[in-house]
Amino acid sequence: MVVAAEIERTETDSESAISRIYEVGYHVVPMIAEDQVEKIVSEIRSAIEQAGGSFIAEGAPSLTKLSYDIETKENGKKMWHDRGYFGWIKFESTPDAARMLEEMLRRHPSILRCIVFQTVREETRARLKVPTIREVKRTDTIKSTPRREEAAAGPVSEEDLDKAISDLTTE
Repeated sequence: MVVAAEIERTETDSESAISRIYEVGYHVVPMIAEDQVEKIVSEIRSAIEQAGGSFIAEGAPSLTKLSYDIETKENGKKMWHDRGYFGWIKFESTPDAARMLEEMLRRHPSILRCIVFQTVREETRARLKVPTIREVKRTDTIKSTPRREEAAAGPVSEEDLDKAISDLTTE
């Protein structure tokens, strides 16, 4: 019984020492000035560095329209935000450091929302494909699809019409 508990404790200790790849995405409140946003990002970076993490990639925060309004409380008042500065950082650290970073961000008064998740080192963002435009020369002719030959413009009898309908429905 004691041996099993000791093995479990050493397994969890070794798992927390393993370094993994994480990505953090965050929204900063829009009422903050541009230079203050960079200050908040540097706080996030320093928290990662203090936990022993190393950076892989980063997306600078930019003001974006949110899909839905987010409610926050500032000085006891409810505030609704429809925009926010969105940024992300990909880093390598231990699971404990990633949990500490997430808790720090959730308590930060200038962060609207945040998410920390495990990912892979490779580039996973989708690339924007620019549609290719086919160049048409003035000498090219546009080919049209051949049309069925239309019947002579004359009255159609009821019998011919019933026969055509029955032929179509039996196929």
